[in-house]
Amino acid sequence: MLRRHARAACTALVAAGMALAGLQSGTATAAPHDQAPHPAVRSAAGALGVDATRPEVLRAMERDLGLTRAQALARLVNEAEAGATAARLRQDLGGSFAGAWLDGADAGRLTVATTRAADTAAIRATGATPRLVPHGLAALERAKEALDRSATADAPVRYVDVRANVLVVEEARAGAGARLVGATGVPGALVRFVRTAEAPRPLYDIRGGDAYYMGGGGRCSVGFAVTRGTTQGFATAGHCGRAGTTTSGFNQVAQGSFQGSVFPGNDMAWVAANTNWTATPYVKGSGGANVQVTGSVLGAVGSSVCRSGSTTGWHCGTIQQHNTSVTYPEGTISGVTRTTVCAEPGDSGGSYISGSQAQGVTSGGSGNCSSGGTTFFQPLNPLLQNYGLTLKTSGTGPGPGPGEPEPGGTWSAGKVYAAGDVVTHGGASYRCLQAHQAQTGWEPSNVPALWQRL
Repeated sequence: MLRRHARAACTALVAAGMALAGLQSGTATAAPHDQAPHPAVRSAAGALGVDATRPEVLRAMERDLGLTRAQALARLVNEAEAGATAARLRQDLGGSFAGAWLDGADAGRLTVATTRAADTAAIRATGATPRLVPHGLAALERAKEALDRSATADAPVRYVDVRANVLVVEEARAGAGARLVGATGVPGALVRFVRTAEAPRPLYDIRGGDAYYMGGGGRCSVGFAVTRGTTQGFATAGHCGRAGTTTSGFNQVAQGSFQGSVFPGNDMAWVAANTNWTATPYVKGSGGANVQVTGSVLGAVGSSVCRSGSTTGWHCGTIQQHNTSVTYPEGTISGVTRTTVCAEPGDSGGSYISGSQAQGVTSGGSGNCSSGGTTFFQPLNPLLQNYGLTLKTSGTGPGPGPGEPEPGGTWSAGKVYAAGDVVTHGGASYRCLQAHQAQTGWEPSNVPALWQRL
């Protein structure tokens, strides 16, 4: 583990990770290295809200992903369109859905896997490439859950590799994966073993930036600003502190205390700040510049993602797998996302963000920012839901709190919705396509990338 309100313009309501109705399925084409974005890319970027991405986000993507500015913008457009397409297909294919991923330097190729040959025509109709595979995603994830219950640090990381259609077990000792599979009865045909010299561990400690300090010593990083009623605070990693642990801020001024913390199992916590501190809808980006947070739509596998932490600052990479399980020396955590972003001790709890969409808080990993490494983040939406928190964004007020219905239906601003949830609003019923925390302006009729009318 790696230890004020202003109403947004309509175009900013749909940001990276979402697409608007009326756009044709397919991908934007990146401009050559020395050219400005193609007019079609600029137009799509405006419609998707990607053109509101802060310059420092694009600069970091250029540096860490080897892209030009035009290519970075094109990639964000492609990721936004593909995220909505993949979410709709997952709903439509049901149990035959076997995962989706993006390929290409500009994330311009969306592949969707299925176990049913009859689905391939529907997948092609969206502009995606179908892949016929033997195992559904649900079956592979059930097998992973069985392994999670018996895993030890000898087989520290487990995840579904959707590209290979296999459950991967990384083993620190030869034979550890086979012993785990044998003890749980998981069919061997579902599993591939990978030998690793890496040992995921908590990365708590030392240095500055967007830091906070725990009362008993040690340093972690602020994740995302949140509110709970009139209380302001922030989301962070559970391994950084337990309920009641006091904190001081980057300036060593008394800040607040942990109100809730889960670790192991998950790696989530939140800190309530005192009245000397004010929550803002920003993440500290490259060079200390502010990066705007406008929502919490989870990026697809293959999407770009950037991390902010108090030790190593701002770094970018890509999302490798969701719903990964990791066994640290302290125990197993499940449901984290695996990435190629580097991190070091003291970055724990820090922010992962794709474009303007909050992704999660830094949990742990291996390697460092000199030689590279693998890191995991605790997705933010389950954390918000667990503690009844509202993500601080650029919207005017949080609106009704979680569970309080809007007039005319059951949809509610401030509530976290999972893919498949059904609500009513304005006399119609809608199914959620992508997990997110609802906010004023994101009513189901306004964001077809998030809601499908029934």
